[in-house]
This record gives sequence, structure tokens and C-alpha cells, in this order.
Amino acid sequence: MANTFKNASLVSVNHAALATLYTCPASTTGIILGLALTNKTDNSVNATVQMTDTSASTTPLLLNEVTIPANTTLEVFAGQKYVLEAGDLLKVQASAATSLDAVLGLMQIT
Repeated sequence: MANTFKNASLVSVNHAALATLYTCPASTTGIILGLALTNKTDNSVNATVQMTDTSASTTPLLLNEVTIPANTTLEVFAGQKYVLEAGDLLKVQASAATSLDAVLGLMQIT
């Protein structure tokens, strides 16, 4: 089994709907190591993060409308490990257009 460190990113996260940040590839396990959400504006922005667990047919919220202050980066999931199986998704949504960038750090096991 090979372990590969990866980043996935979205610039100007969608505000109208959840946008897919990462889809775990076939025959792969993804281990989330951390997520940085950067507010690029002079106003507070809310962020929502949702996981789609395809094997369990569930879509739990990991963050629900968490406020990120102006011009600030919020780092979440550090120290915790979320496991994504093949086909699982991680989605992000911002409360305002062009306000939020997202960078996901993970390890893929193939």
C-alpha cells in the first residue's frame, strides 16, 4: 500500500450551494489531516462543511454555518482523523460570494 500526501483546494467557494472540495478516488482511502478556510473579505463569513459517506448513505455536517472573522483563516480538523472511502465526498459552502478559499490536507492510501 502506498501513502501519498495531497492537497485539494477551492478558490472562491460557492455561496449558492455546497461545492465539492474532494472526492475520494476508486480503490483509495483518504485520511483528512486538516482543513484551512480563509475569509478573504472585510466582513465575517459563515462556512459549512459536509461529508457524504456513500457506503452508509449519510451526509453529516462537520461544520454548520461557523463564523469566520474578516481576513482570517480558520484551521479545523487538526488532531482528528476523518476517513473517506472510495466515492466519499467533502463539500464546502460560504455565506457570501467570492469570500472564502478552502485548502484540504490529506493522505491517500492506495
